[in-house]
Amino acid sequence: MADVNAHLHAPLTTPLATSRIHRALSRPNHLMGADRELVLLTGLAAVILMFVVLTWYSLLFGIVIWIAVVGALRLMAKADPMMRQVYLRHIRYQQTYRPTSSPWRRS
Repeated sequence: MADVNAHLHAPLTTPLATSRIHRALSRPNHLMGADRELVLLTGLAAVILMFVVLTWYSLLFGIVIWIAVVGALRLMAKADPMMRQVYLRHIRYQQTYRPTSSPWRRS
């Protein structure tokens, strides 16, 4: 006679299903160690500065400014790779979540 409650005696552990996620899908989008959009934007601004003024001083100044800004952007990305997105979200929600110094503060 077959045991009617045989399915209740099955082992309680089952193997977990795993899915492979490619590393490029979960990493931040960086260029030269900084946020890609900001690096490209500062490069564009430096090139515009160099070609509008068209002097050796503007060329040197544009290169120095771009290297300094990319260095600062790399430090920012090292502190938090998603800092630009977090700051933009903070600015967007600023009207919704107002800072208060105490519960009795008037709006």
